[in-house]
Amino acid sequence: MGRTFAIGDVHGELDHLLRLLTSFPPLTGEDSLVFVGDYLDRGPHPELVVRFLRRDLPQTVPARVVLLRGNHEDAWLRVRREGWPGFVIPPRNGCFQTLRSFTGGAVPRKKEEPSRDEYLAMLKAGFFPAELLAWMEGLPFFHEDEHAIYVHAGLPKLGDGWVHPAKLADPRPLLWLRDADFFRNYRGKRVVFGHTATIVLPQELSSFTPEDPTDLFAGENVIGIDTRCGHGGFLSAIELPSLQVYESREPGAPPAPVEDDDATPS
Repeated sequence: MGRTFAIGDVHGELDHLLRLLTSFPPLTGEDSLVFVGDYLDRGPHPELVVRFLRRDLPQTVPARVVLLRGNHEDAWLRVRREGWPGFVIPPRNGCFQTLRSFTGGAVPRKKEEPSRDEYLAMLKAGFFPAELLAWMEGLPFFHEDEHAIYVHAGLPKLGDGWVHPAKLADPRPLLWLRDADFFRNYRGKRVVFGHTATIVLPQELSSFTPEDPTDLFAGENVIGIDTRCGHGGFLSAIELPSLQVYESREPGAPPAPVEDDDATPS
């Protein structure tokens, strides 16, 4: 039985991604690397992250590479189709970093604002190559193997139970929902998800370092792996079925300070 390494939201942080991958044990053709989405925005190098994950990584590891759609990829597709200023304009979403990365501009300085032309470019998402938009459109909404179900955000509830991703007529809740009931009370096949920063998940229910709320969240049947990479945090992964945890931060590093506007990255 092969191993699955589930990797959290990368958000343009190539250095964290490379550091995390080098901490994995040697991979085989029976293993899988499952990324739960959000490759774009916030971090300094979204274009390099996407290029590495699409082209370089599958050619350098024997393991299967599975790239899921995150809500940030979904949001940019909506921007391209119909516009969405409410996603593009707020600085906390990190769209400016993505624009600069894909257009070859300098990494934005802290508090730097886009020019008028840059705002217009972001509002239309026209700087993305057509083949990249097609790639984003084709990203799957979930993955499942013998170990777990992997989604970006979680599973929606219908009546007294949670719906399997394959049974959803509209899969977008898998990318966007934040449901305390799911985090606390879901029972069923293990679900691994990102999207909601682990710092706001119910740490009293976590069996993994509950004394460090910035760390990975391991509930009874759910595992949250968004440890705020791109927001001053780090990148996390979990190996199944062993439940071995890997991190891009240095061992013993103190938790990064959390600002009011980045406790719940979207």
